[in-house]
Amino acid sequence: MEPRDPGRFQRIGAESNAHVGRAFEQATQLFFQTQGIHLQPRHRGLVGVGGVKKFHAFDLGCDQQRVLVECKSHRWTTGSNIPSAKMTVWNEAMFYFLLAPAGYRKIMFVLRHTCERRGVTLASYYLKNYSHLVPDDVEFWEYDEELGTAARTDR
Repeated sequence: MEPRDPGRFQRIGAESNAHVGRAFEQATQLFFQTQGIHLQPRHRGLVGVGGVKKFHAFDLGCDQQRVLVECKSHRWTTGSNIPSAKMTVWNEAMFYFLLAPAGYRKIMFVLRHTCERRGVTLASYYLKNYSHLVPDDVEFWEYDEELGTAARTDR
């Protein structure tokens, strides 16, 4: 068996996927700061069912403003294929939002990335095909990396 090329799944031009993710979280934090929402990285929130709760580290959050944010800077594959492993990660985020406390604003903040072949963004694809897994109180936002702006996406 050949060793896996560590750069094969890295974003082109990026040092690592971890660096890409952290930079996206910082951009998200700055965006919401301009909206008057002050978020802390790796925000620990209690999640669980029934009486059993454990801490989960959300990408960003704030107990005072009652906000939880998951950030995903995923893109379509270079061959315009569906990034199914990434969709699984988004599904996991929906599960944590479902288990998060009521009364919190829950935001899925994703990179706006359009598939040229399909003519749809990754968020719109996800919402079309996985909306049955998205809790009613979760907001989807798409971030335009070039403009530094974001907009809430309708389901």
